[in-house]
Amino acid sequence: MRDLVMLGIQASILGTVFCYGLQATLDDALHLVRHRSLLLRSLISMFVVMPAAALVILGVFDLPKATAIVLVALAISPIPPMLPKKERKAGGLADYGLGLMLTVGLLAIVIVPLAGELLARYFGRPFHVAGGAIAKPVLMMIAAPLVLGMLARAWKPEIAARLVKPLLIASTVLLVVCALAIIVGMSHTLAPLIHDGTLWAMLLFALIGLVSGHWLGGPIGEQRTVLALSTASRHPAIALAIAKSNFPDEHFLAATVVLYLLVVTVTVVPYVQWRKRATRD
Repeated sequence: MRDLVMLGIQASILGTVFCYGLQATLDDALHLVRHRSLLLRSLISMFVVMPAAALVILGVFDLPKATAIVLVALAISPIPPMLPKKERKAGGLADYGLGLMLTVGLLAIVIVPLAGELLARYFGRPFHVAGGAIAKPVLMMIAAPLVLGMLARAWKPEIAARLVKPLLIASTVLLVVCALAIIVGMSHTLAPLIHDGTLWAMLLFALIGLVSGHWLGGPIGEQRTVLALSTASRHPAIALAIAKSNFPDEHFLAATVVLYLLVVTVTVVPYVQWRKRATRD
């Protein structure tokens, strides 16, 4: 059953990113390459502020070991491939969101292993992050379906336009069903995390991401929206792979990652509503 759910999630992600490609142009994908100042601020928010925030939280709060591991793994993980859809609904710039997902994902292949080496000093033991472990999901789940979608759009734009809506609906429904299955299956392991400080640590981490991204997004409101959501959201599959590869015997790693997904999903709702109103005014 678990394997079936994971296949469903992967299919949903592939379908969603393919839909991005069906609506994207090469200029969208290369947006950040042409805006280097914005790229630098984006990287600072995601790969400097968030690891620092994780270490501060761990220094202030007495948290379980599994929470500490997952928090650090989340802090160095790139943005999830489902995020540009949420950013667009919140009034963010589609080209920035798409370019950020692709550019940060590719740069993460180099950045994340380097960050892992630095964080090893905090744990007092090797914190190994293989570049291949990052490259595979980035290339297979982001770059490949995005490029295929863009090629399909260039080849048959009319068919591409008709495919977007039904494919996006099907991918979203599939993701919701799989997410509910995971939550129900892990309900007994999520409960203890609510009472040991993990919930509040994850909430604080998500809020720091929103504030950091909004502040570093610059003077353009739509860019602030994209960077805030991108900084608060992290790639769960990569974070879990980093955590499990370094601490294979630690319990509650998967449940802690799922808890963060739930926390950040709820946390960003007021921000998304606020940004929607701001773009309308």
